[in-house]
Amino acid sequence: MTEPQTHTLEVPGATIAYDVRAAEGSAEPILLMIGSPMDATGFTTLAGHFEDRTVVTYDPRGVSRSKRTDGLAESTPELHADDLHRLIDAIGGGPVDVFASSGGAVNALALVARHPEQVRTLVAHEPPLAKVLPDRERAMAAIKHMRETYEREGFGPAMAQFIALTGHRGEFPADPKELPVPDPAMMGLPAQDDGSRDDALLGQNLVTCTHYEPDFDALRAASTRVVIAVGAESEGEMARRGGEGAAERLGTKPVTFPSNHGGFMGNEFGMPGQPEAFAAALRQVLSA
Repeated sequence: MTEPQTHTLEVPGATIAYDVRAAEGSAEPILLMIGSPMDATGFTTLAGHFEDRTVVTYDPRGVSRSKRTDGLAESTPELHADDLHRLIDAIGGGPVDVFASSGGAVNALALVARHPEQVRTLVAHEPPLAKVLPDRERAMAAIKHMRETYEREGFGPAMAQFIALTGHRGEFPADPKELPVPDPAMMGLPAQDDGSRDDALLGQNLVTCTHYEPDFDALRAASTRVVIAVGAESEGEMARRGGEGAAERLGTKPVTFPSNHGGFMGNEFGMPGQPEAFAAALRQVLSA
């Protein structure tokens, strides 16, 4: 595998930055690794375990190097899916294999529903889909409460709620205010509101991602092999439950991967998972 080469792609309303780690002579499809709102840096360790394949990573619109020009407040899974469709065209048209995690898994499901011919295998890891949960109304109310906190109080208090929500195990309480939330200051989060409301997670993708309902009829009919993956250590958490709900709607069973929601990462963000074991599991699924 060569050193990553960075490119940019002009799409409607944004300039998308992406990196290509080329494996010369590889007969395997390109492996596209995507997150949202996490940028390409989160896949650095995992990409290093696939030196025999060309690996492509990217920054979603509005994140890191990918700048938005659309003037919109939010980005939807459909919008991200169109970006991915254009990105796959730019790297050869596919079909590619896709490993997608968290919000990236939601966006990838939207991509496959629209353009199945571009994806051979999709491994969708822990998509945080509130609408497939048995307590969907409570989950969506908790997310809406978090968004309202962000609009009212800014990043710190809302991010504290996000941490509480994503770590919560089991069904959500009827009243979102009953969910225990840590003190933002105790978690090193900013106590002062800087007035900005354009955070990629809380301001651009939170509601549109979690409240998205995939087109399961289109996914079941797709030529793409869709594999839903969940973390071994994530039992009861919303993202794992979203994956389990999606698999049930697809008529399949989720594949359990090592570690947790970020189990594929090394020390990119100071919270390493089990990237070697995770990569081995991913390789096994892709080669099945």
